[in-house]
Amino acid sequence: MNNFPATLPLVLFWFTYMGGLGIFFPYYGIYLRENAGLSGTELGLVLAMVPLVGIVAQPFWGRVADRTGARSHVLSFLSFGAGLGYLALGTATGFPSIMVANAALAIFTTAVLPITISVSLAVLRDAGPHAFGFVRVWGTVGFLLLVVGFPWMLSRYQMMYGLVPGSGGASEPGLGVMFPVAAGMALIASLIGLALPREGAVSFRAVRGDWRVLVRNGAFLRFLLFTLASYFLLQGPMWLFPILVRARGGDLETVRGMWILMLAFEIPLVLLTGSGIKQLGGRGLLALGVLAGGLRWILCGLFNDIYLLYPVQALHGVTVVGLMLGGPLYLDTVTPEPLRSTAQALVSMVGMGIAGIASNTAAGWLLDQQGPDAPYVFAGIGCLVLGCLVWWILPATQMAPHGRLEEKETWA
Repeated sequence: MNNFPATLPLVLFWFTYMGGLGIFFPYYGIYLRENAGLSGTELGLVLAMVPLVGIVAQPFWGRVADRTGARSHVLSFLSFGAGLGYLALGTATGFPSIMVANAALAIFTTAVLPITISVSLAVLRDAGPHAFGFVRVWGTVGFLLLVVGFPWMLSRYQMMYGLVPGSGGASEPGLGVMFPVAAGMALIASLIGLALPREGAVSFRAVRGDWRVLVRNGAFLRFLLFTLASYFLLQGPMWLFPILVRARGGDLETVRGMWILMLAFEIPLVLLTGSGIKQLGGRGLLALGVLAGGLRWILCGLFNDIYLLYPVQALHGVTVVGLMLGGPLYLDTVTPEPLRSTAQALVSMVGMGIAGIASNTAAGWLLDQQGPDAPYVFAGIGCLVLGCLVWWILPATQMAPHGRLEEKETWA
């Protein structure tokens, strides 16, 4: 990358904000189940509240970012709100108050990553096909370091306050400390956000009513359909993964070990995103991600031996690269630049919002009705079917000389 001073704040933002998620995401399901004492259905409803709020929050903040052109400042503000939201959620007790605090947090957190992606793609638009992977990988590194380091911090915290693991029905009674730590990471990311580039493509402004261009864009609408299906099949089981590990006899250390394995494989794969786009194309990368996710879920549902689950988690990195990195890169080819944040937010609204609500609710219901294996078997079969339909659902794209993808067919 030729413009290192411009990309350094971007690298630091990805590292810090994703580091906070490395504390929150892997352990939040266990906290709700064991520390907060929620049932499977209540757990599903709490997790579904995040995407429900995101249906409104994501397009709203995306539109604010595009209309003002102040994407970097909007991102900084959202990170600040996320920090306060984590603190509020940590003080909530009981199902109703957790639902409210969770919703307040989601107002900010659901829009952070879509706008971070739009800012990243704008800053790196002429930096070549590998640039996004080289920047995005620092988010994975931050996530990994906090996944590795947080159990150590938790152990010291519990020793300091005399909290005994396994007491009160919770395997880790001090797990609530994750909220102030995650809040601190989000607040640091907010300060870093103030140093993000504010000129060039990142400052392009949309005009009133131009969002209708997306409504008439056939390729964009097809991608929304694909996103709806893929995230429905992936989200719920991902949130419930710590519960599956516990059902197989694992503990917090087991969850940590599996996340380390996932991320260790993910890092080199993220760095190879540019090569993957060149070799497989946008649709091939998306299909690979969904198929890998399907195989992973089926094996998770079928393997009862906790040790057999470890190698299966290597497929997580393939899913991340194929779907969660390949998706934004594909979307960038069918979206006008002034609508970059709006498009990313709408896709996130459909995937994390609408699909997330259905996925988390369905997974929670299956957990209660048929046990921890059911969400994974059903979702895995669905992913394999969807992966085979990618070439039928999505139009083709190809690599442009300057490193971005460009549309090969017109589907407007």
